[in-house]
Amino acid sequence: MLRRRARRGPEAYAAAAGDPLDAAQERRVRAVLALGGVPQADLPDGVQQVRLRLLERAASGREAPRDVSAWAAVVASNLAMDWHRAKRRQERLGERLAALRPPEHVQGEGEDTRLLSLAVVQGLDELPDAQRQVLVLRFYADLPVRSIARELGVPEGTVKSRLHTAVRALRARLHEDEVV
Repeated sequence: MLRRRARRGPEAYAAAAGDPLDAAQERRVRAVLALGGVPQADLPDGVQQVRLRLLERAASGREAPRDVSAWAAVVASNLAMDWHRAKRRQERLGERLAALRPPEHVQGEGEDTRLLSLAVVQGLDELPDAQRQVLVLRFYADLPVRSIARELGVPEGTVKSRLHTAVRALRARLHEDEVV
């Protein structure tokens, strides 16, 4: 299969495999992503995202863009902006979590504290997304139930139920690991 691909050229292989982007369009997408500040290591993922969106568009029955190359460049530009937004969100989250951590002279950095922290992180990872979300918003961001409900667009009772279930599951996990 690889020999056939090499003989026929990348454009022929792309068309045979049903690739919605030809080689020139892929190079343009890569260039837009790179100029948008996306690291080299993430460029293949960005190209795949553009392909996926083009395939999803075709699968949904919408007509193909008149100029696929221009459409792909716009999508790549949007992906670069999304990449920067996600990176900035991660940085802000790290800053907020660092601000919540007490100074080292106050914090008991003993083995017990590290073990408890590790167990809590593992317990949080095992919770369903909705439960983890309300738990973090309530206890780490210190938001009241009413604010969480308003921000998530769910009833207060749902937030309370998710909190109760999440705390119970986390407590059970900590007891199971004999941390508490």
